[in-house]
Amino acid sequence: MHAYVRDRLPELTALCRRFHVKRLDLFGSGTGERFDPARSDLDFVVELFPDTEDRVDAYFGFKEEAEKLFGRDVDLVEVGAIRNRYFREELNETKELVYAA
Repeated sequence: MHAYVRDRLPELTALCRRFHVKRLDLFGSGTGERFDPARSDLDFVVELFPDTEDRVDAYFGFKEEAEKLFGRDVDLVEVGAIRNRYFREELNETKELVYAA
């Protein structure tokens, strides 16, 4: 995990709790040396608690607040939305656990 993300883990953890995130994984360039603090976005796989009442508000609220926290675009992928096996394989090769409730 790049220091840019690691340095903000306490704030990110608070966002996860606020928006009913069950698990959050970082993948892509943010997991290593390919991350460019000046240009890179951040990619996360998010899993919300199943009993979250307003999943749309939780998802987009988390995305918006994470973009404010990091000062850059954040791409969120829900676990259940991953259908492409090649994408899933690539994601599984690079993902790092960020938060688990």
